[in-house]
Amino acid sequence: MRKSSLAAAVAASAALSACVQTRQFSDVQFTPPSGDYKLLVLRPDVTVGSLTTGGMVQPRADWTEQARTYIVQALRAQQATRGGNVTLIEHRNQLPGVGEQELADVERLNSAVDQAIVQHKYLGDYLPTKRGKGLDWTLGADAVKLGQKTGYDYALFLHAEDEVASGGRVALGLLGLAGCFIGFCAPNVGGQQQLDYASLVDLKTGEVVWFNVVSAGSELPGIKFGDLRTPQGAAQMVDRLLGRMKPGRAVQRQAERR
Repeated sequence: MRKSSLAAAVAASAALSACVQTRQFSDVQFTPPSGDYKLLVLRPDVTVGSLTTGGMVQPRADWTEQARTYIVQALRAQQATRGGNVTLIEHRNQLPGVGEQELADVERLNSAVDQAIVQHKYLGDYLPTKRGKGLDWTLGADAVKLGQKTGYDYALFLHAEDEVASGGRVALGLLGLAGCFIGFCAPNVGGQQQLDYASLVDLKTGEVVWFNVVSAGSELPGIKFGDLRTPQGAAQMVDRLLGRMKPGRAVQRQAERR
């Protein structure tokens, strides 16, 4: 095979690849919940948009609601296998004794904390006060108050955002790939992207005790790895994100000594 043909084949192979990455962090003393625990699963924060030809993301309310419906179904099925007393809140007025605004405040606080964790732990934008401290974030008194009012031990928060390539974006990517076979590779336009993360908060202390991020992306628009608008894609995402909670370092070391 000539060098030019080999280069084209490598470029095509790279462009057709899809990558899924996941990485967990937890408090050093964290033990995954088991037995007779009470878990509150908050309404998933979901956004699904269309990735336009020009690379802009246009949110789609219909796609978002469709994806949230399937994610909630997948969460119910997955949590049913875990044991414990699990309550999944789909609307803020469903939690007895807690006002809608109070619950909204906790959700917004968690969203800000989760974004800080993603920036620090996954994107390399290190915070000087957090360096070398492991998972060191808290929702503070608001989370403790929520636990006292409801009697739940933990709260689980989930965020999912998905970009679905439009027809024009797919065509542009295919055009760039086709150029590789005639000796001119156009700059890769990038394809579908998905970012999902979840945090588990101890409602007795307010601390974030476990966190996981799943990021997925394809180099070429149209290559899919789990469409959140489908039951199968939503279930796949939930399994990747919550399928296996790893215990903290101290707990792992203790288990290894036995």
